[in-house]
Amino acid sequence: MGYLRFWRRMKVAPGLTLNFSKSGGSLSFGPRGAKYTVGPRGRRTTVGLPGTGLFYTTTSTGSRKSTGDRQTSAAVPTVPAKDRLTMGFFKRLVTPPEEEAFVDGCREFSQGNELAALRLLKQSAHLADGAFLGGFLALKAKRVKEAVQLLLQAEQKSRSLGRYFDKYGLALTLSLQITEEVAAHVGPTLRGVLLALVEAYQIAENWDKAYECLQRLRKLEPDDVVILLSLVELLWQANYGNEKTCRHVVKLTKDIQNESPIHTAILLYKVRALRGLKMNDAAKDILTAALRRKKERSKDLMLTLRYERALTYEALGQAKRARTDFEKIYAEDPDFEDVAMRVDV
Repeated sequence: MGYLRFWRRMKVAPGLTLNFSKSGGSLSFGPRGAKYTVGPRGRRTTVGLPGTGLFYTTTSTGSRKSTGDRQTSAAVPTVPAKDRLTMGFFKRLVTPPEEEAFVDGCREFSQGNELAALRLLKQSAHLADGAFLGGFLALKAKRVKEAVQLLLQAEQKSRSLGRYFDKYGLALTLSLQITEEVAAHVGPTLRGVLLALVEAYQIAENWDKAYECLQRLRKLEPDDVVILLSLVELLWQANYGNEKTCRHVVKLTKDIQNESPIHTAILLYKVRALRGLKMNDAAKDILTAALRRKKERSKDLMLTLRYERALTYEALGQAKRARTDFEKIYAEDPDFEDVAMRVDV
């Protein structure tokens, strides 16, 4: 059954939006992609590819304890909507300093003052939610060491993540880029903290710590294809073309079928690993099958698949077929990789 939904979005800074609806508010920043929202109607997780219009959504309501990544301790009374993030409310009540700093930080964040928000949220880092949002803002500001410190504090208090966002009726949406095409948006959960730590450790090229976080995520959510994609992307980035890495990637992706654009992106890394092991016929077969399924796959993803197949044809000594693929890529995007040089233009 269809329904009408009131919705208003206000852009408050580059990459940052403040969303309002009758059921509550949400704060978001980052590129379009997947989305994770925590709000009064439960939790909604959406993953997809930016620009494709395709999103996969699951919704859960009721107790959050069943997810295994967030367990709020004592109940916190909800603040009336009219008093959310307003200092007038706090002047009338005795409020712990760290909670006041958290609320002030959220207000600054909602107004697009990210550095001011970060400064305040650092003062509220004893609260898991303050450390969580502060860690993301530090990461966005490329203050990686600061981000890691804050996110580790949030991890230590992961059982109380979301407690104060819930109290003030805020639905939080934060975006992390998993690969060039896939973004995952997360809320205040252990999953969100670990994904952010993966990103921070990758920026610092601390591959071992990033790998540890992803292994923990795999144990928490073994069927999450976004986490699997992040894992194979990390392995490839850290050990480009290494034979041991290639074997590991092939093993991790052995059961992956081309069910969605995210699965397609995972298969892309499997193909690269097979080529690294000189199993070019197997790589070619996977690429040919993947290229037949164009629906809801982005143009860049399809061009990358075709480019990989052209390289595979070259490795197999099939120069004519390789040139055909390079020409088709050039016809769609003359600036893609090095195709102009390869077709002598």
